[in-house]
Amino acid sequence: MEGEKNPQIIILFDGYSKDEESSMLANCTCTLIKGPPNIIIDTMTAWDGNRIKEALSHNGINCNDINFVICSHGHSDHIGCNYLFPKATHIVGFCVSFENRFYAINFKSGEEYIISDKIRVIPTPGHTLQDVSVIVDTGNSVIAITGDLFENEEDLSDDNIWKSAGSDSEHLQIINRKKILEIADYIVPGHGPMFKVQK
Repeated sequence: MEGEKNPQIIILFDGYSKDEESSMLANCTCTLIKGPPNIIIDTMTAWDGNRIKEALSHNGINCNDINFVICSHGHSDHIGCNYLFPKATHIVGFCVSFENRFYAINFKSGEEYIISDKIRVIPTPGHTLQDVSVIVDTGNSVIAITGDLFENEEDLSDDNIWKSAGSDSEHLQIINRKKILEIADYIVPGHGPMFKVQK
């Protein structure tokens, strides 16, 4: 659509993960795409609701202004605050729903979910077999918000980082990591700051 506003990517919280003696401290990167449409990607843990509400307010919107909740996959550190957004369509991995209505999107066969001509959700299995990534054309660059397909920038040079985080299919994860690196200018990983792709 002519004159359509370019989406704005705002990292609400950078993710992290670090091993401790008998456990791991981790939370995911939480990203806002400010449109319209307004989209939140990966809603952290169930204990982060107040932080997310405050961050949205700081950016001039509230939970009811969110049109889509997208979770790259169904792990608890990525879906914990979905309940804050009852007016949004929810995309959790390959599952697309609004209230009690579920939509048949054939991500498994490579189908994409097109939100607008600038924003699409694509299947990128590997970390789990139902992982998705969000591809955003900001007008200046292409940004891929990938969840745990990439743990952080360091895993580009150390495969052990993403493999040790768990991978349901290392083979598929390698294929989809390569695909994202080819199409993206920047990547927002699951547990670290956004980074520029070196072409």
